[in-house]
Amino acid sequence: MIQFAVLVTATTAVVLAAGGWLLSREAVTGVDLLNQAEFVEIRDRLGPHPESLSPQEVDRRVRPHTEVDAALYFFQIHSDSHALLFRSVNLGPAVLPDLSGGPLQRTEELVGVGAIRLDEYYYGPLHVQIASPLRPAYQLLQEYAQISLFLLGAVAIASVGLGWGFARLTLRPVRSIHDTAARIRADNLGERIPVPAGRDEVAALAKLLNRMFDGLESSFAQMKRFTADASHELKTPLALMRLNAEKLRPRLASDPEGTAALEEILEENDRLRRIADSLLFLAKIESGTLALNTEEIAAEELVRNFAEDAAALGEDCAARFIVTRSDRGVIRCEPNLIRQLLLNLASNSFRVTRPGGCVELSSELIGAEWRLTVKDEGPGLPPDQLQRVFERFVRFPPASGEARGEPGSGLGLAICRSIATLHHGKITLDNRTDRSGLKVEVELPKDGSG
Repeated sequence: MIQFAVLVTATTAVVLAAGGWLLSREAVTGVDLLNQAEFVEIRDRLGPHPESLSPQEVDRRVRPHTEVDAALYFFQIHSDSHALLFRSVNLGPAVLPDLSGGPLQRTEELVGVGAIRLDEYYYGPLHVQIASPLRPAYQLLQEYAQISLFLLGAVAIASVGLGWGFARLTLRPVRSIHDTAARIRADNLGERIPVPAGRDEVAALAKLLNRMFDGLESSFAQMKRFTADASHELKTPLALMRLNAEKLRPRLASDPEGTAALEEILEENDRLRRIADSLLFLAKIESGTLALNTEEIAAEELVRNFAEDAAALGEDCAARFIVTRSDRGVIRCEPNLIRQLLLNLASNSFRVTRPGGCVELSSELIGAEWRLTVKDEGPGLPPDQLQRVFERFVRFPPASGEARGEPGSGLGLAICRSIATLHHGKITLDNRTDRSGLKVEVELPKDGSG
């Protein structure tokens, strides 16, 4: 918009400057034409034989006419020998310069008279000089300059307004594309960009982006179907693997090395089962097939019951768990899912908190909102990684390079986000400002509605 205003104003300034230059040239040309017409009058009064005229005769023939036009012209006549034959009274003591031997038209600054346009004409042995004051022309140019400055200011102001309006009008389709594209996410791939009328570049861009979103939606749908199907189909083989592995326990009782290998197999089987359950849970939420059975429950009771389990979980990790705030009030939610959300957050926090450290939970009821905050004393995360932690299978080891406890699957925070979204809430994560560590905030509506 500013660039448009500068361009329009600069263009207008150039046009006005060019107009002023042309006006000044035309003004001078007009004065020359008037001087030439005046010369014709003087020539007619001098008669056809100027060589025979005495100074007295020249004065007698010319003076009456020069006195009539004294307000508009200055007159002076001299001979080839530079003898002065006639001067108009309005010149006063000033003398017009002789232009013989040079350009016969010149702009001069005459002492006592001011700026003049002087033209010299040859008529036989006589040199007739006629000058016109340029004050009226200069005044016209000054008025033109003042009007031009006013117009330039008006154009600058108008161009800013017009540029703003034009930009909003022309960029409206682009803003619509931007707003719609910003709303399209992995959980909202069905929305499409409205295609503006016409066949211009904006319409072509909208169609191209819609085709791209069609492809993304199809890919995401296939991926979700594959995840759900694979998770479901893996449950039975994993259960059979665990059953057959358990049958080997009696046979390997006398073989410590075999028993250790069997325990590792069972642990990995449990880990795969948990991953499959998590993926199936996510698939149900994303497909909308998971029914949310909410109920009214006391917030402080839910927090108290969870705190007992979290404290036991912290003891296994040599860390403490405390509740810094637990507001009293009734909330509507699915208690089992909220408990799972808090357990996932606590498990992640204990995994990165140093021995002897502390994990904090705060439960606040603010207006129509229920805010749960979990803080740990881990090393935190770089800013560029904070937005990725809610993606599936994304895991960042702590700064020490070693995470304590059983390694996670990288699905815990993805499940937390899905649970919060299912409750029409949101979850955010950031580094703590009071010390090292992360702070996770879950904001849910108290009544369970969106």
